[in-house]
Amino acid sequence: MALTILIVDDEENLRKTLSRILTKEEFDVTSASSGEEALQFLQAGAYDLAFIDLLMTGMDGMTLLGEIRSLYPEMPVLILTAHAALDSAIEAVRQGARDYLVKPADPPLIIARVNEILAEQKQPQRQREILFKIQNLVSEFQQLSGKPEDMPTSLPLTLPATDPSRFLHRGPFTLDLHARHLMMENNFIPLSPSNFDYMVTLVRHCPNAVAYEVLVSESQGYEVTRYEGREMARWRIHELRKALEPDPKKPRFIITVRGSGYRLAL
Repeated sequence: MALTILIVDDEENLRKTLSRILTKEEFDVTSASSGEEALQFLQAGAYDLAFIDLLMTGMDGMTLLGEIRSLYPEMPVLILTAHAALDSAIEAVRQGARDYLVKPADPPLIIARVNEILAEQKQPQRQREILFKIQNLVSEFQQLSGKPEDMPTSLPLTLPATDPSRFLHRGPFTLDLHARHLMMENNFIPLSPSNFDYMVTLVRHCPNAVAYEVLVSESQGYEVTRYEGREMARWRIHELRKALEPDPKKPRFIITVRGSGYRLAL
């Protein structure tokens, strides 16, 4: 069964172009020309993903995002934005959108981001299934061997020592470029695909500073100015610090280079 995508934009040409791109990838696409029309479609049920333009006549994208969050808290939303509205797009991410794309985005980038988000959406459920199976196996082992009840009920995640080019090692961090996993001192750190790409860029440049525009270009594929890069990278760095830093307000690993960018300090 095809995955469903809702496109909400008051620009007809953009709706048609985006719909054509996604339909070629065998997604089941529904288009709405306004927030009000989108809500009518949403009354029938959730979609696997929604594209929302922020600047629309009538109900704007931020208001529609709030309505979607109320109706379907787990439904991923991808914001469409112009360079001039980057601040609003970042605020939309803070309000629950999964990510944003700067218009006009290249078709390969659109498809890659959609596939990443849909794969990411499956991860929590898959992780719960794996943990459940592990716990059952441990329980069965305890019953058969008579091991004490305080035996660990989770197993450490380890990385196989295969192709050396598969891994990046810097200080306490190990990045598996194939599985797209981050380990920090043998602890698995869950990251979204985009945040993982930002971490890869920081690690590859370590210990040197990475300019805002370079960080965005190498991590997301956008060619931006330094100001635009700073605005786009700021939220990603905020999320990385929450995942990695003992105290995100006093970062130890990801350091701001004022007026320039960020660097990984080890």
